[in-house]
Amino acid sequence: MPNMDRIRAEQEPVSVLVFAASLRAGSLNARLAALVRTVLAGHGAAVDSADMSDFDSPSYHGDVEGKEGLPPGARELTRRLQANDAFVIVSPEYNGSMPGYLKNVIDWVSRVRPQPFNTRHALLLSASPSMAGGNRGLWSLRMPLEHLGARVFPDMFSLAQADKALDAGGQIADEKLRARFDQNLAAFLELVEAAKRYPCMKKAWVEFLGEPAGSADRVDAD
Repeated sequence: MPNMDRIRAEQEPVSVLVFAASLRAGSLNARLAALVRTVLAGHGAAVDSADMSDFDSPSYHGDVEGKEGLPPGARELTRRLQANDAFVIVSPEYNGSMPGYLKNVIDWVSRVRPQPFNTRHALLLSASPSMAGGNRGLWSLRMPLEHLGARVFPDMFSLAQADKALDAGGQIADEKLRARFDQNLAAFLELVEAAKRYPCMKKAWVEFLGEPAGSADRVDAD
């Protein structure tokens, strides 16, 4: 008898949650996230588009969690993570780090069991008017995600001088940079698809990290 779960997995497109971690309408990161959605869809992915406002939550408070559980924004991020094979965050850089409200909702969701970040593939991007393109913020963002078990794609993408790099149509103006952007997204999608179609890829990723599968609960209690 054929393995029906595998057949269904082979028939379903890879699903990816994409959101810009900016609360400001029309931000550079929102524009880059829109381009990410277009490119991923062009490569055959089923794209779940979200806004940071869907997930924004009050400051994490253990007593509030004990009495009321997770706030609506954190519950929604949990639901969307669980519904997708992978996620893409396009994040601004605030003072050399990630936005506080993004770290806050990650902290909320870290309390969920089973942990929804664990084993999901993630791609991190940023856009900034600066020459660094928000890259320092991405390094600070990948640390808690990897701590929670997310398979963060090694090649992050930072769009420097994004106010000039994005043209009026929302495309990356420079041809070589546009090609690199497309290749980065395609490579990420290929990895996610391989993990979805061939479960042995998950074991290979854990071995690459040098950790025994399923051995660690990465979420800390305060």
